Amino acid sequence: MLDTPSEKGVPRTILVVEDEPDLATAIAQRIVARGWKARVVSDGVSAVKAALTLKPDLIIMDVMLPVMDGIEATRRIVSRCPIPVLMLTARDAESDKLAGLSAGADDYVTKPFSPRELIARCAAILRRVERATLIANRAQYNALFKFGDLIIDPRQRLVTLNGKEIHFTPTEFSLLTTFAKHPHDVLKRETLLEEVWDWPDASGTRTVDSHVKSLRRKIGSSWIRTIHGIGYAFEPPDEDYDQIFN
Repeated sequence: MLDTPSEKGVPRTILVVEDEPDLATAIAQRIVARGWKARVVSDGVSAVKAALTLKPDLIIMDVMLPVMDGIEATRRIVSRCPIPVLMLTARDAESDKLAGLSAGADDYVTKPFSPRELIARCAAILRRVERATLIANRAQYNALFKFGDLIIDPRQRLVTLNGKEIHFTPTEFSLLTTFAKHPHDVLKRETLLEEVWDWPDASGTRTVDSHVKSLRRKIGSSWIRTIHGIGYAFEPPDEDYDQIFN
């Protein structure tokens, strides 16, 4: 198993947002057993406050919460701080899952779930974030990708379009950067799953589709072309592409 230690060996901190006390306790115990730290809150408003104050490495967010639901809490958190979010939902409706992903969640687990699966999903998200950070810090990737008015800075994790900064979740940013490294190449959904989500199979292709939809909503639909039955291609104008190394 690939461990995901935090910087300088400090354990990862996971914020658990769950209003069912027994379930919250069980999740927290699993987190601690994995070697991470757990912080528990029980409503959406407390989640937003705790996230912005604590700045955890990951948030496990239930959808059905008192005061403020998990989807709205996620939207408020990721718009202000790039913290990855794993949604918990008792609903199996695709629309609810898509709503969570559109709000900025990186993944979801449907109740009832296997505790082992939950921890595995958490570990996968943490690995993605750590890998993206390592890539951004390597000299060969310390470059600005400039596609006309779209500028992607992996080192600062910054994206601007027409001079205005656009906020992305960690997973959205990793997906956009992956596209930027392969302009005009056709990337299979399975390839994107393995590269961005660290999933070795095709079980999460709908997750890819949802995140591509989110990218299109933020930068415009013309940038990413759907290759039906295969995947996607990032289509910037050839004459406007440049890669500027710092």
